[in-house]
Amino acid sequence: MTIPQKKTSRMNTINPPKAGRREWLGLAVLMLPTLLIVMDLTVLHLAIPHLSADLQPSSTQLLWIVDIYGFMIAGSLVTMGTLGDRIGRRKLLLIGAAAFGLASVLAAFSTSAEMLISARALLGVAGATLMPSTMSLIRNMFHDERERTAAIGIWVSGFSVGSAIGPLVGGFLLEHFWWGSVFLLGVPVMALLLGLGPVLLPEFRDPKAGRLDLFSAALSLIAVLAVIYGLKQVAQHGPGWQPVLFIGAGLVISLVFVQRQRTLADPLIDLKLFRLPAFSVSLITYTLGIFVAFGVFLFIAQYLQLVLGLSPLQAGLWSVPGAITSIIGSNVAPILVRRVHPAFVIAAGLVLGAVGFGLLTQIGVSSLVIVVVGWSVMSLGFGATFTLTADLVVGTAPPERAGAASALSETGAEFGGALGIAVLGSLGIAIYRSQLVTTLPSSISSEAAKAAQETLAGAVTVAGQLPHQVGAALLGTAHEAFIQGLQLTSAIGAVVMVGLAILTLVMLRQVGMDAAPERQPDPKPDGLAAFRAYVE
Repeated sequence: MTIPQKKTSRMNTINPPKAGRREWLGLAVLMLPTLLIVMDLTVLHLAIPHLSADLQPSSTQLLWIVDIYGFMIAGSLVTMGTLGDRIGRRKLLLIGAAAFGLASVLAAFSTSAEMLISARALLGVAGATLMPSTMSLIRNMFHDERERTAAIGIWVSGFSVGSAIGPLVGGFLLEHFWWGSVFLLGVPVMALLLGLGPVLLPEFRDPKAGRLDLFSAALSLIAVLAVIYGLKQVAQHGPGWQPVLFIGAGLVISLVFVQRQRTLADPLIDLKLFRLPAFSVSLITYTLGIFVAFGVFLFIAQYLQLVLGLSPLQAGLWSVPGAITSIIGSNVAPILVRRVHPAFVIAAGLVLGAVGFGLLTQIGVSSLVIVVVGWSVMSLGFGATFTLTADLVVGTAPPERAGAASALSETGAEFGGALGIAVLGSLGIAIYRSQLVTTLPSSISSEAAKAAQETLAGAVTVAGQLPHQVGAALLGTAHEAFIQGLQLTSAIGAVVMVGLAILTLVMLRQVGMDAAPERQPDPKPDGLAAFRAYVE
C-alpha cells in the first residue's frame, strides 16, 4: 500500500505514532542488505587467490573485478535514491533484491574474467538500490524520533555484524567449496527479503514527484565514476596526468550537474537540503569519518598480515573486537541522546575516534594489542557518530526526499572511502618509499631494491628470495618504513577527528533543539524498550 503524506499538525508533532510489531520485524528485514553488502566485499578479497587460479585474469582484469562493484554503486546511488522516491521505495528495494540475487548466481558460475566483471557491475547497480531504500524506509516506518534513532542504530549494527562474520563464513566456504560459493551467499538472503518485504515493509512514494530527468542521471553517473576512477588510479599508481584528467573531467561535469539542478522544476537532488546545517554538517562528518577510517584501515590490514604475519582469516578474527564495539556504540548512542544533546554525543564519538587514532600512532613492529585496542576504541566512537549523523541526514530531509537524502549520504561514504585510500594511501606509500631509499641494505641488487620500494608486499617477496641475513635486514627496514607511514596517517586521522568534533559542537549545538527527543517527556516506552518488549 502507499502511505499518504503525513499532514503537519501540532498533535502529530507532539505525539507521533509509535512503531508496532510489524515495524520492528520490518527493521530486521531491512538489516539483511547491510549484512550482505559488507559480507560481499569481505569474502571477495578472500576469494581472489582461488578465482585467480581458476579464471587466470590479467592484472588489469583483476583490478576491475575488485573495483567495478564499488564504481557502479557510487555512480548509481543518487539516481536510485531519487528513483525510489518516485516509483516507490519498497518496489525499488524488491526489484534490486531480485537483480542482486540473479547477478550473484552469474558471478558464482562465471567462466571467464569478462563474465565475472560484468556480473560484478550488475551487482553494483543492484546494490545501489538497496541502501537508499532501506534507510529511507526507516524514515517512513519510525515516526517517533527516539524510535527512529534507535532503529538507525540497530540498522548500522548490520554493517558491523557483516564485517565480523564475513571472514568466518567466507573462509569456511572457501575451505569446503569452490570460489563461486561465496557469491551464492546473496541468493538466500535476497530470497528472504523478497518473501518478507511485501508483508512487513510499507510502500512510500512522493505523490507530487515529477518525471526522472535521465540527462541529470547520466551526468551524475559519469561525474562520480570519473572522480572515483581517478582517485583509485592515484592510489594504485601515484599522481599522473591520466588520473588528474579523469578527476578534472568529473569535477567539471559535476558543476554542469549542479547548475542543471538549479534550473529544473523536479531536480534529481534538492540543493536546498545543503542549506540545512544538520544535513550538511552531518554529511561532512560522515564523509570525512569514512575518509580517515578507510585510509588508515588500508595500512592496518597490511600491518596485520605483512608485518605480524597473520593469515587473512586470523586478521579477520582480530577485527571482530572492533566490530563488537561498533555495535555497542551504534546502539548506546540512541540511549544517550535522550538526556544529552546530539551535538555532544556526536562530538564525544569523534573524540573517541581521535583517541583510537592516537593509540595507533604508537604502533611498533610487534603491537597487536595496540592495534586491537586502538581500532576498537575508534570503532566505538564511529558507531555512535555514524548512527546519529545518519539519523540527522534522513530526519532533517522532508519525507518525500528521504530517498535522495539517503543516497547522498551513501555517495558521501563512497567518495570518502575512495579519497581516503587515494590520499592517505598515497601519502603513506610516499613515506614508505622515502624511508626505504635511505635504509636499504647496500648488498641487494637494483632490481630487488626497486621491487621492495613499490610496496611492503614486494619487499616481503624479495626478502624471501635473498640469503637469510640480507633478507632479514631488508624486512626489518621495510617494516620500520611502513610503520612510519602508518603512524603518520593515524596522526592525520586524529587531527581530522578533533577538527570534526569542534565543527559539530559549533554548528550543531542549536540544530535539533526544537526536535530533541528529550524535550518531550513521554511515559510510553522508548524505541529500544519497545523492541525488547516485542522480542520477549
